Amino acid sequence: MVLDAVTRRQDALVAAVREGLLGPEAPVVALLDVQGIRETARQLHAAFAGPSPVLHTFAVKAGALVPVLELLAAEGVGCEVASAGELTLARAAGVPATRTVFDSPAKTVGELRDALESGVAVNADNPQELARLDALVAERAAAGRDPGAPVGLRINPQVGTGSIGAMSTATATSKFGVALRDKGVEQWVVDNALARPWLTRLHTHTGSQGVPLELMAESVRVVFELAERINREAGRTQIDTLDIGGGLPVNFAGDETEPSFDAYARLLRSTVPALFDGRYTLVTEFGRSLLAKQGFIAALVEYTKSAGGRRIAITHAGAHVATRTAFAPESWPLRVGAFDAQGVPKSAPEVVQDVAGPCCFAGDLMARERSLPALEPGDVVALWDTGAYYFSTPFQYNSLPRPAVHGFWRDSEGRIRFSLVRPAQQIEEILADSGAAQCGALTSGTAPAR
Repeated sequence: MVLDAVTRRQDALVAAVREGLLGPEAPVVALLDVQGIRETARQLHAAFAGPSPVLHTFAVKAGALVPVLELLAAEGVGCEVASAGELTLARAAGVPATRTVFDSPAKTVGELRDALESGVAVNADNPQELARLDALVAERAAAGRDPGAPVGLRINPQVGTGSIGAMSTATATSKFGVALRDKGVEQWVVDNALARPWLTRLHTHTGSQGVPLELMAESVRVVFELAERINREAGRTQIDTLDIGGGLPVNFAGDETEPSFDAYARLLRSTVPALFDGRYTLVTEFGRSLLAKQGFIAALVEYTKSAGGRRIAITHAGAHVATRTAFAPESWPLRVGAFDAQGVPKSAPEVVQDVAGPCCFAGDLMARERSLPALEPGDVVALWDTGAYYFSTPFQYNSLPRPAVHGFWRDSEGRIRFSLVRPAQQIEEILADSGAAQCGALTSGTAPAR
């Protein structure tokens, strides 16, 4: 399967050059493997199959593109949203409220009211948010209505940090959730759950890239045992759903998908065997692991040069499409493929070189001291494993436009086909975003003259 995926993406690159999706008028493009996305979603379903009902949701922040959400929904994957904007995208993709989960540490009263009204499940982040939900539930009760959407409470099991601190959300001082190991908090959680019969879920998310599977499984174990305690003290099944988050790390060092969904599910089954016995509905919130390996960014090499004995290739893919790689290269390294002007792998001797982007700062590097076939103007570089986050979270540095995103697949005759997912940003859009329509706002007498 790995070889099939590699062949598909290489054929897609050749086809993109041939069809002009990548060229002088479009020097950078993002490509998504439709078949790969479908296969990955099916692997996720298979890994968690069993007696327990499971709702798999996709963390929209990892791929905030409506056609992508629509494709995943067709494969039975709902949406985990962390803002009103992401919820709007999920709705535009036709994802039902019953397959949507709203997580955010800063939900407004209006957003909470909308979620309860529409049936979107809410995971409360903190005691103050729980108090807001109390008022909203009471408001609905006064009108003779039930609480509305399912409500859960996010638990921070405080199990520790992974190798990337910024991606670890179950640390002692994480901004997310209720800190379970702080003095008196576990009893507070139990008491407050028992006082709210409509609070029927617990949620945890340990983090994403850099968090080991064992730490993720330990978080799930802690929250499972908390649910068991609440249900014992309630004398009934009050907590009926466990949202175990996502966060499966991605292998950025090679084409192999490791760890796999199956490996994680096996670890959960050995760590928390009763999790899968059918008593609880499970919710997952995977993001990066569903899309990263199913997409890549391709860009033209515009110039090459040498400085201090170092060869440098200046390309059109930089911090505006790969922000984390530029600013935190140790945590977010990317593999780079080298191709000729037709998209065919280069066969030139390898030399050590930097692969730089077009942004106007020195750290705009996609690869440092990388051994690659010597790149020349007109060649193509590919940034692999960028299907998650890189496409949908562009950085508007130097007013560089967002590239087009195309999905690709192989038709029944073996030819690569493309479908536009998001058009390239036009200069008129950049002007509008920059306030061009408000020219004169600061010089027409409304602002004080010096």
